[in-house]
Amino acid sequence: MSALTSSWTPRILSLLRIVTGYLLLTHGTAKILGFPKVDMFANLQIGSIYGIAGILELILGVLLVIGLFSRFAAFIASGLCAFAYFIGHASGSTFATPILNGGEAAVLFCFAFLYLAFAGPGPWSIDAGRGKA
Repeated sequence: MSALTSSWTPRILSLLRIVTGYLLLTHGTAKILGFPKVDMFANLQIGSIYGIAGILELILGVLLVIGLFSRFAAFIASGLCAFAYFIGHASGSTFATPILNGGEAAVLFCFAFLYLAFAGPGPWSIDAGRGKA
């Protein structure tokens, strides 16, 4: 079993990057492009904090999905998700936990992206093809 898991570890790392990047990208498309339609983003202003976050989510999501500048994009995405948690979820109470304030996804994304920033993009990436993984 360990030979199988160790041979697949780099590929699973690539899958983690692709899936988390795609999920971040969908947040950006919902905010900026209106797809999928999310009612809370219907009247979103591009210059607002949510609009700027949406632009970052679009750009960073694409970079992560294709695996270009992956470590940098993952590091910035980690910070973006940390800000999302503290501004959007934890602002109500200092002692509120993520399960109470709805911030579990933001925290999980934050640490998944932080891991990717250190672990790298995996073999299925443009970075790996360029020898920059």
